[in-house]
Amino acid sequence: MREVDHRLLSAMRDCGTDPRVAAAARALSFSGEHGALWLAAGLLGAGVDRERRGAWLRGTALIGAAHLASMGVKRVVRRPRPQLTDRQPLVKTLGRHSFPSSHATSAAAAAVALGALGPFGKQVVPPLAAAMCVSRLVVGVHYPSDVAAGAALGGITAGIGAKWLKTREASRV
Repeated sequence: MREVDHRLLSAMRDCGTDPRVAAAARALSFSGEHGALWLAAGLLGAGVDRERRGAWLRGTALIGAAHLASMGVKRVVRRPRPQLTDRQPLVKTLGRHSFPSSHATSAAAAAVALGALGPFGKQVVPPLAAAMCVSRLVVGVHYPSDVAAGAALGGITAGIGAKWLKTREASRV
């Protein structure tokens, strides 16, 4: 498994040699720090969609909870970030542990939570979340297994809270 992880990471990191791909991956990585893009989207949705403000805020809370769960797992597992001998990462990281990818965790949580809130969320958030996950490989700071585990954690965390997201009683904030 370790060899496959390393080969896939190397192949994805090679995509970052194209300056346009590298710029997009850097932008996604930057916007995804601590789930910022997804938390901002949830708060913006709460501000714009007054009828479903409670649902947007609960979705935002689920994204935050998923991100915190990821940070907790990282502190326990303590897997070091990848070191590719012939390529440097395209971004600096705030932490030195890579498993699971917190970017992938918050992105998958957003795809589930914000995707449940209407056509815009269903059409825009999942592809953007997938791009966020791939960006972590292109910039060379996560193994594919880090991203897969993060996406699973985010999806499961938001999935567990899906009923809470849709409750009408809870939307009366």
